Amino acid sequence: MVGIADYGAFCAAILLFLALPGPGTFALLTSTSKGGFRAGAAATAGLIAGDQVLMWMAVGGVAALLAAHPVWFQGIQYAGAAYLAWIGLKLLFAQPGQGAPIRIETGHYARQAFLITLLNPKAIVFYMAFFPLFIDPALHRGALTFGVMALTIAAITAVYCLLLCAFAQAVGRQVRAHRRLARTLERLAGVFLIGFGIRLGTQ
Repeated sequence: MVGIADYGAFCAAILLFLALPGPGTFALLTSTSKGGFRAGAAATAGLIAGDQVLMWMAVGGVAALLAAHPVWFQGIQYAGAAYLAWIGLKLLFAQPGQGAPIRIETGHYARQAFLITLLNPKAIVFYMAFFPLFIDPALHRGALTFGVMALTIAAITAVYCLLLCAFAQAVGRQVRAHRRLARTLERLAGVFLIGFGIRLGTQ
């Protein structure tokens, strides 16, 4: 599909990463708890905007590498697959309670979520590793391929985050009441990420 290798796996990987708790998730849930659904929707817009900035920064580096050093690009794909598997291993063996809460002031939810996303040092490294895994060098169409990938991430993020906002209170109660289940799901996500890394690295 327009130079994207395994579009279904690409969408599944996006959903998997969205489901993992991180600064963006904490910002979203905190905003919703303080200002209701509208605050959560504003935070969602901020998160998507921040993601788009980081994504296109990563795209610039990936596109330049693909154009200048096609042979090296395959090495980057292997490195990205290894990075994905490494994240999975960290989730598999992580100790409970490692996620830190995010402080959100009342009002300006979009701006705060945007800055939290931009200041996440791991995000651009993740995108640099993530994008090459799903690019087919033989069918790649430049800006069109990256544009479809970015639009797909934005659309899935919007739907997921708005649903999370709508059910934020219920989700929060369930997570607090079933911490063992939450830990099991986190480990399952780690297994899937390791599987993604192995599958994409051996294609």
